Amino acid sequence: MTDALEPPDNLHSPQRRLIELRIEHADLDNLIDQVDAQGGGDELTLRRLKKRRLLLRDLIAQLEARLEPPEPA
Repeated sequence: MTDALEPPDNLHSPQRRLIELRIEHADLDNLIDQVDAQGGGDELTLRRLKKRRLLLRDLIAQLEARLEPPEPA
């Protein structure tokens, strides 16, 4: 069993997937901010980026819920 603070060795571990999703979400945040700041961006593309960002946020929340044990009542 590995320590919770050590990076997992498994390339397909849920912890690694969570990190990848968070990075992709942050990248989308930056891209959306850049497109908004420039103005004149394609509205359809912007909507698709925002929709993808919301999907990633939901996936992150689901994965976090699966990985974190429930708190006692």
